[in-house]
Amino acid sequence: MKVVVIGAGAAGLMCAGGLAEAGHDVVLIEKNDRVGRKLFITGKGRCNLTNACDARAFFENVVTNPKFLNSAIYGFTPSDCMQFFESLDVKLKVERGDRVFPVSDKSNDIVKALERYALKNGVQLQLNEKAEEIVVRDAVVRAVKTDKGEYLCDVAVIATGGITYPVTGSTGDGYLMAQKLGHRIVAPVAALVPLIAKGVEGLQGLSLRNVGATVFSGDKKSRSHFGEMLFTHTGVSGPIILTLSSELGKICGKNTILPKGSYLSVDLKPALDLQTLDARIQREISAAPKATVKTMLYTMMPKSLAPKVLESCGIQEDTKASAVTKKQRELLAATVKDLRFPLIGKEKADLGIITQGGVDVAQINPKDMQSKLIKGLYFAGEVADVDAYTGGFNLQIAFSTAKAVVRSLSS
Repeated sequence: MKVVVIGAGAAGLMCAGGLAEAGHDVVLIEKNDRVGRKLFITGKGRCNLTNACDARAFFENVVTNPKFLNSAIYGFTPSDCMQFFESLDVKLKVERGDRVFPVSDKSNDIVKALERYALKNGVQLQLNEKAEEIVVRDAVVRAVKTDKGEYLCDVAVIATGGITYPVTGSTGDGYLMAQKLGHRIVAPVAALVPLIAKGVEGLQGLSLRNVGATVFSGDKKSRSHFGEMLFTHTGVSGPIILTLSSELGKICGKNTILPKGSYLSVDLKPALDLQTLDARIQREISAAPKATVKTMLYTMMPKSLAPKVLESCGIQEDTKASAVTKKQRELLAATVKDLRFPLIGKEKADLGIITQGGVDVAQINPKDMQSKLIKGLYFAGEVADVDAYTGGFNLQIAFSTAKAVVRSLSS
């Protein structure tokens, strides 16, 4: 078959290389001057390419349309993904949280491996060329038009990504092409994105480990997540905050601005219950009764955070530890377990890692990723309405959906 794959990111490279390996005549169109621009910056340049968990744990980390991904993930599992890259001479390692990285800690090793895989199998790579339209007649793909010409084809694969990190080329092109052919588009918004919050003055750059975080909005709340977070100039970020941002669609809708009264609750001591924490505070007071309460808190948390905790529970910083009343002590313990920051909304899309929303999966066959409306039209990766938490899950989805296309056209 003659195949045109649109987009040379993770899904596009995997799909094009696999289809060419199966003997198809494949053209890979990329509007940038090089392949894998977004892949290059993932994982802070280290590329967390998958997660070495079992299938059940994997689906627990899929936020949107997990059932749709059953065939794709079981057809190309995280284990299969690791074996694939190792077969391309990329050595891998597994870190905390089962996150998988190249041993080199260089995302470019993943990008180059996929590029070699595609070119070695005969993919015709067209850089600096933008796909503009998929030509369809009688509900069958006939060609792909670009800003430089037209490619007759039997199959077109849209692997253009979402709307996040638009400087890498993810500007929603695939949505427009799919919509023009009659597909519904679930409104795309940034996910795995920092949150804008109030009350972070003086905390910028502070990183917290082993804390819990929960978002509350009216009578709804997110799941509590535990791990690392970071204070920024405009709010909060870090792994557990990015994870929480993906849940906001469920509790607050997909608006960028959150409902008034929404807030982030941070548990600074998730391993301790209130009674145990209160006992710990009493011991600290007994150990240094003449110290100020602010100084006393330095033994329990970063110095820059102590004033914020005291402000939140209404205790003066220069209060002597021995002068803290039982009521104040109990309020202090409660605040350490529930330090609140009012939330305004999500940061803009160019700070998001992945996109929530996209081509409605009700119009895509989950077994082969082919459109239910147009014969010969396939989707791979982030362009479809599927997304997951941080930890390598989204790249695995990209690779697995690409492989689903390859399997269907290689049998």
